[in-house]
Amino acid sequence: MRTGVWLVGARGSVAVTSIVGAAAVRAGLTEPIGCVTEHPVLRSDALPAFGDLVFGGHDIATISVVKKAEALAESGVVPARLVATLHSELAAVDEEIRPLPHGTAAEVAAAVTADLLHFRRRHGLARVVVVNVASTEAAAAPHPAHTSLESLRDALDTLPPSALMAYAAFEAGCAFVDFTPSTGARLPALHELATASRVPYAGHDGKTGETLIKSVLAPMFAMRNLRVRSWSGTNLLGGGDGATLAEPAANAAKSASKQRVLSETLGYQPDGHTRIEYVPDIGDFKTAWDLITFAGFLGTPMRMEFTWHGCDSALAAPLVLDLARLTAAAHGAGRVGPLTELAFFFKDPLGEVDHALGAQFEALATFVRSL
Repeated sequence: MRTGVWLVGARGSVAVTSIVGAAAVRAGLTEPIGCVTEHPVLRSDALPAFGDLVFGGHDIATISVVKKAEALAESGVVPARLVATLHSELAAVDEEIRPLPHGTAAEVAAAVTADLLHFRRRHGLARVVVVNVASTEAAAAPHPAHTSLESLRDALDTLPPSALMAYAAFEAGCAFVDFTPSTGARLPALHELATASRVPYAGHDGKTGETLIKSVLAPMFAMRNLRVRSWSGTNLLGGGDGATLAEPAANAAKSASKQRVLSETLGYQPDGHTRIEYVPDIGDFKTAWDLITFAGFLGTPMRMEFTWHGCDSALAAPLVLDLARLTAAAHGAGRVGPLTELAFFFKDPLGEVDHALGAQFEALATFVRSL
């Protein structure tokens, strides 16, 4: 079941790490560590195999996939031996990456749709999943044209870039995954288009670090009936993601996404905030430090602190592969519209879902069994 994975932001760190990882797993050069779909409970013949994934994408950057992979190896994100061994495979993927088209919004959407259809036909793919791993954008302001498909078609220039990519994907009959906190498919008119095109979509904002820990710890406090008074975190990021989030509007969108798990899981919003700061020197790595104050029996004040050090791309890439496999299988099984069962992977998931990680994993396992 050959499946296309079309990456928006295909020359970025997360995308290239995903490409290197899939090629390495396919060649038997590494184990799929970090891939949730390889958990014994979640393995399924309904999912396309790693060897069946065919990569392409769009990007405004011109650096080759090979050069980007070499840069990631130099910074310690991926093993240099894998990049050297997989040189020809990475170069082949590079041939499938297109520059983002120019023109009016309608012209860009038509060109992206044509690229997707040509990609699917050229490789004889059963289906294609478009995954947005581009830079975070500011939250979209409400617009009347976003409420119905009929009005949207005459106002495509009102769409933010991520939503325009979702529009093009649905027009091409492709599923869509938003791995960022950007708008993506989260508009009523785009839901209408996905339904009409009989395709599923998933999102938003991959859960890879600090928020992953929150989704484990917050249920603990709730189940023990301990009152969380405040929860504050500081996130230090380097690399392209950190540079993008230095922009206030993108920073605000990301911070809001990271905070949702607390109010949803605890049933109230404790004091505190999440800060995101750009530290160029740490590159693709990130550090999060959180301070939690809480009250126990008789109001006794207590506190908890944790520090998380991780490599952003190495944490995100296996989830990108998981989501591509799961969404493709859902499309093949006839699922249409929002895949709320994939909440396990997201900070700000679609629909009214449980935000506790354990409950999300159970929902995911049930979903996989149904495919």
